[in-house]
Amino acid sequence: QVQLVESGGGLVQAGGSLRLSCAGSGSIFSISHLGWYRQAPGKQRELVAGISRGGNTNYADSVKGRFTISRDNAKNTVYLQMNSLKPEDTGVYYCNALFNGIYYWGQGTQVTVSS
Repeated sequence: QVQLVESGGGLVQAGGSLRLSCAGSGSIFSISHLGWYRQAPGKQRELVAGISRGGNTNYADSVKGRFTISRDNAKNTVYLQMNSLKPEDTGVYYCNALFNGIYYWGQGTQVTVSS
């Protein structure tokens, strides 16, 4: 079992930065594939960035070069550094852990980027 709690969302102007954190509990956190997803109003949830247990990363094309995902297994935490934010980055951001074919989700944190 993994429990995830996101933090760090908020309101920011276009061009600004935010850093999201996701604290996990449970012994399997450090060996899980971790990811950040987002859901904009009226749209489906989409993958923003993922990081494997070995540290390999992947990003949605729309955020490449602006967002960075990282993990600290000692702290059971995964981060999403978001720079050069755009209004289209607005949405609820969810932390995700995948282990043995089971997805675990946090409750989400709102990110709003004003133009």
